[in-house]
Amino acid sequence: MEDVKKKIRKYEKDGIILGYRAVINRELLDDKEIEVRALIEVKIVPQKDLGFDKVAERIYGFPEVTSCYLLSGSYDLLLVVEGRDLRTVSRFVAEKLSPMEHVRGTVTHFLLKKYKEDSMILKSKDEEKRLAISY
Repeated sequence: MEDVKKKIRKYEKDGIILGYRAVINRELLDDKEIEVRALIEVKIVPQKDLGFDKVAERIYGFPEVTSCYLLSGSYDLLLVVEGRDLRTVSRFVAEKLSPMEHVRGTVTHFLLKKYKEDSMILKSKDEEKRLAISY
């Protein structure tokens, strides 16, 4: 057990373990601060001699962006963006993201329902109330 603790402390010190978090099923909370989550695909022009990293760094610096990934395929970045409502997320895209110098296009997907997150299946309030249907 002590070996495991030592490894964990070393991984934390070396930056391999960055932190710990709880997976929260927001649908079951009565008090919801963040109401809207969106996945945004971003097409960018990489900066000369710097690639995608500097552009990504500017984008993930916005507080609305909770995650940022470099992708293969038609789009270069995938962002997870959170806001109070559709207007907040839309305003972020229109006023902050799209006008950026190296951004060439975006596609926004609003998340309607979460079924599974971080390998955990999320139950909804609706599922608790549904009656079984038999034929």
